[in-house]
Order: sequence, then C-alpha cells, then structure tokens
Amino acid sequence: MQLGNFIGGKFCPPHSGAYIDDLNPATEEVIVRIPDSDGQDVDDAVAAAKAAFPAWSRTPAAERSRLLLKLADLIEQNLEELAQLESRDNGKTISLARRLDIPRAVANFRFFGTAILHHGSEAHPMDGVALNYTLRQPLGVAGLISPWNLPLYLLSWKIAPAVASGNTCVAKPSELTPLTANRLAELSLEAGIPAGVINIVHGYGAKAGRALTVHDDVPVISFTGGTVTGAAVATNASPRFKKISLELGGKNPNVIFADADLDDAVATTIRSSFWNQGEICLCGSRIFVERARYDEFLERFIAATKKLKIGDPLDETSDVGALISADHLRKVTGYIELAKREGGSVVCGGNRVDRRGYFVEPAIITGLGVNCRVLQEEIFGPVVTVTPFDGEEEAIAFANSTRYGLAATVWTRDLQRAHRVAAAIDSGTVWINCWLLRDLRVPFGGMRESGVGREGGFESLEFFTETKNICVKL
Repeated sequence: MQLGNFIGGKFCPPHSGAYIDDLNPATEEVIVRIPDSDGQDVDDAVAAAKAAFPAWSRTPAAERSRLLLKLADLIEQNLEELAQLESRDNGKTISLARRLDIPRAVANFRFFGTAILHHGSEAHPMDGVALNYTLRQPLGVAGLISPWNLPLYLLSWKIAPAVASGNTCVAKPSELTPLTANRLAELSLEAGIPAGVINIVHGYGAKAGRALTVHDDVPVISFTGGTVTGAAVATNASPRFKKISLELGGKNPNVIFADADLDDAVATTIRSSFWNQGEICLCGSRIFVERARYDEFLERFIAATKKLKIGDPLDETSDVGALISADHLRKVTGYIELAKREGGSVVCGGNRVDRRGYFVEPAIITGLGVNCRVLQEEIFGPVVTVTPFDGEEEAIAFANSTRYGLAATVWTRDLQRAHRVAAAIDSGTVWINCWLLRDLRVPFGGMRESGVGREGGFESLEFFTETKNICVKL
C-alpha cells in the first residue's frame, strides 16, 4: 500500500516517484510506503495553500469554528481506528493512544475552534486626540513540522491554531509516523474544510522539511523536534525573517523532597518516566530525591518498575511498547552502556527484550554525578537516573545543571518551598505534585536549548497572526 501527499484536497504521488518504507516498530514489518517528497512537492503544496488563503482568511470566524468543531467530532467518532493506527505506527501502547493522544487531538481542535470566537484586540484612546487599536491578521501559509512521538496530538496542536486564525498550512509529519496524518487529511475532507486549507507533505526532514523552511511563500514556521534539527530550522528560516516557534529537546528534572507524598510521587514518577517508552519530551529523566527518603523511594520505584508489562502495543494489558526504530533502539541501549562506563549501576532493567521488534526494558541507573553525559544529554527513551541531594539549594543546582529547560516536577508538601523552587528552576513548565496536567489556555515552551517561542491558548493564535496598529485621529 502507498500513501500520497495531500495537496489541494487530493492525494498525489511524489514527483520523484520515490517512496519510503514505514515500519511497525513492534514487528519490524512494512506497514505502508510513503512519498519521499522533495522541493517540487513542497512547491505544489505551498501553491495550493497560497491559492486557498484569500478565501479562507475572509471566511467568518463562526464558519471556521464550525468546520474545526466538525473535524473534532469526526476524530472523536474515529477514536478507536486512530488509536489502532497510532499504536501500529509508533509502537506505543494502544491504551495510551486512547487515553492521551487521540483525546488531546480532539481537545486541540475544539479549543482553538472556539477560542477564535472570543479573541479580542486592544484599543487605546489618546485623551480625545486619537484612537489606537490593534488588528491581528493571518500571515498566509504556515509551515508546520511535527515529530513522531505524539504524531496526531502534536500535529493537531499546530494545525488547529494555524487554520483557526485564518491561515492555510503545509504540514510535514515525521516520516516514521505518517498514518494518523493521512487519516486526518481524509477526515478534513469529510468535515468540509476547503481544498488547500490543510496540505500534508510526507518525507524526510532534510529534503521536504528543509524545502518548507526556506520557501519564500511560507512566512511562519512551527517546529517540534530535536535541538540539533531545531538549530537547522532556525538557520534556514531566520535569514528570511520568518516567524519561528521551536519546541525542542528536554532533560527534565523530577525533584522529590523528603516531605513528599511518596505514594503519589512513586506512582506518578512511573508514568513520567516510562509512559510512551519515555519518548515524550516532557518525561522526567533525571530524578533527584532528598537523601533522607532516597533509599525508600528507590526501593519502591524499582519494585513498581519491575511490575510494568512490556509487550505487544496492541495488547490491552501492555504498559510499555516498542521504541520507534532500530536506530533509536541502538541510541537508547548505547546510553545504558555509557552509564556503566561512566561508573553508574543499572539497578533495574536496561536489557533488550528477546522478541521481534524494538523493545527494551525500562532502566533505572544510580551512582552517576550530575555532569556525566547520561545526565546531560537527551536519551528520549525509558532510561532514568536517580540521584540523592542534600537540601533545597543543591536540588535547584542539580535541576539547572543541563543546557535544557523544558519542564520539571517538584514534590513537596511545603507550599512556600514549592513556590520558591519552582521559580528558581529554569524550565518553561514546572509541575508541583503532579505531571502532564495541561491547560490549553496557558502558554507552553522551553528555555535555554529547549526552544524559543510559546504555544498554547491565545499565544498560539497570536503567533499565527501579524499585529498591526491603527491610529485614527479624532
């Protein structure tokens, strides 16, 4: 089976005639072949989006809202099918796809589809002399590049605000996870979204992605992915003065103080460490525990980790599925071996599972200093380190010891300390006594090498629009 690019409301073969095999990570079998797109395909998609922009940008907000809400309804009605597609394509457990990915895609379209009905602008009277007011107008064609770890969820988080605010778009999903993007294209037709408003081009980042970021008719780029690739996107886009949002890597700290509710901390840390095989940018991969509770936490954390069932992602009882690819499996297991060379102890898991597919046991590593590579570099897999700390000052220093700053979690019953520590940790999001509670009304993004720009809420609608000030003399 071969997929096509979705351009101008139709599915089209790539100009080159070349295709890429899409593998099921759990079986290593080819699911489908996708276009190996290049600049010609991107040109066609941008042209279709550009042609659709005038009519779509003038479409009343109420009508855009109706169409996005219809698309949200269709995603919800097809939740089981989409969860099956995502599980096969990504290797994640189907239970997680049902619980997290697909419902959040529905929420994205509903939130932004209604937010545009309530988004206001500012007016500033000048003591009877003049009136200044602000207009926010769509930019044109938005280039949207999304990763493989949360394929539909993160793609929808870009498409929804872009088209809700009156832009058209060309989206490039990861070549590793094309299935839900293709189904979203089909559902957009069923929802009645006009041809050319949403376009999807498959292929490699170095070809299709690069062509999108340098295209002269694409004034805005939203990218989610690795820090190295994000730097390349910025290099391509910045000289062309494009608006850029980059949500990049993370090496997130999980700080657990001695007074924490350990039952809740252990249960939540299992999820924040190993959900989606640790392939979530917000996973907490560096766990710091105050020394007085370190041994107790570690014992309980290891015991809970050993209870996780590794298996077929389509099995309802599986807790941990397959890593995305053979290359990524080698990367993850390579860091586990590096931890041993750096003097660490693998106290739980870390072995490749003896079965077909890219499965590895969740690994817990102790005995490493905060400056070791395993604690400094993003692994993006089911590998966590557990390190003791002494006091609040050291906890903050440990948390801030990497070049990343995407997210953090703080566990304590002391409300004053919770606020102090959260303010002192250099992360775009800090959760206190919880993890992955998301409110679409608030901005989201990283600090340091975890990215620039903010998404979520009205921040996303503002990112995909151009601000214009109007001054009228009275």
